[in-house]
Amino acid sequence: MSRNDALRAARLRVGWRSAEAAAGALTAHGQRLLDDRHFAVSPRTWRRWEGPRPGWPSDETALVLHDALGRWPEDLGFTTPPGWIRPEHHEETTVQQQSLLAVTAPALVPGPLAPQQVDPALVDYFQAQLEGHYRADMLLGPHDLIGTLGPQYQLIDKLTRSATGDTRRGLLRVGAAYAALVGWLYQDAGDLSAATFWRGITQEIALRARDPHLIGYAMVNSAQVRTDLGDGASVIDLCEAALDDDKVVPKIRVMAMQQQAHGASLLRDRAAVDRLIDAADQLLPRVDDDLPWGNACRRTPGYLEVQRATCYGRLGLGTEASALWQQVLAVVPATARRDRGVYMARHATAAATAREPEQAVEIAREVATIAVETGSARMRRELEALERVMRPWHDAPVGRDLAEALAPVTEGT
Repeated sequence: MSRNDALRAARLRVGWRSAEAAAGALTAHGQRLLDDRHFAVSPRTWRRWEGPRPGWPSDETALVLHDALGRWPEDLGFTTPPGWIRPEHHEETTVQQQSLLAVTAPALVPGPLAPQQVDPALVDYFQAQLEGHYRADMLLGPHDLIGTLGPQYQLIDKLTRSATGDTRRGLLRVGAAYAALVGWLYQDAGDLSAATFWRGITQEIALRARDPHLIGYAMVNSAQVRTDLGDGASVIDLCEAALDDDKVVPKIRVMAMQQQAHGASLLRDRAAVDRLIDAADQLLPRVDDDLPWGNACRRTPGYLEVQRATCYGRLGLGTEASALWQQVLAVVPATARRDRGVYMARHATAAATAREPEQAVEIAREVATIAVETGSARMRRELEALERVMRPWHDAPVGRDLAEALAPVTEGT
């Protein structure tokens, strides 16, 4: 192409019949857009733009061209210079940077900070709040708590920098528990990048505390993120590393075994799933520590059968998974609303896999309400899995019933 026909075609589409008309119209448009009466493009400049060597307009002029013609200079035949990034991409980057800053800021406060006296009773104070946060998570879902936990972690970090001796070690331990919970909240909200960051913070603090139980707990937390990423081999690596230390309390061993079962299910190994869940079940009665974190195995009714049912569902064992979910849901309290919604969504998928689409839709109706209320990304992902399994009935009445049931969820995404 000897001339810049792309720019010529663009000006003709908007009715600018000559270079003179185009230059005048763009000048007027730019003065309004930029609120700058000195902005101007001459007919000579426009004719050069339509020539064989159009060069490159200033960033300001590029914005005016885009606003007037609906296309950026590189789409109008201009010669793109090295390093050019569209202004819209600059805006996207700014938003991403702001989002990243919001995620990481509580854990990345520069120091040193002004020293202060730290009362040892503060360790018990923060530990006592943990159980309330765990309960609130089950009732509220992630979004309402993330903004609360971040500043609390930041305060713990600040106090840790001044504390010494047993008080410092105690704050490190409780700080790791708070970081783990923040990581879980981001994971439940569907932000795996933020979850991975906070899982890393958990591991760092556990190592600084030199606490083998916390280190094992942190590795299991990282394995949870890897499970959501579908990385079964890494899940198994992390859980095996947690189990390598014979000194860790039974609770950590139970957590590592059940999470390793998830890794095995991702690798399609049902025998390993059953072996690991059965071994964890034998160990569960020995969980008697007083550590304030990682108590889902004691707090969650049917904890290990929840894991087995989830693994069976992942393996496509619809009938077996559905039967287990019926048992689990019979004992899960209505107050555990978020967890109950996730389990019900998995039950619906298991029912669909077992060729029971009507039952799946009946369950999904209630799940949709809970998903909207809690904002749980995990629940939404489970409902997306249900939609995939229900595709054979897409054009049938039951398929349309499912679409109607899930409309409140899909409309909110």
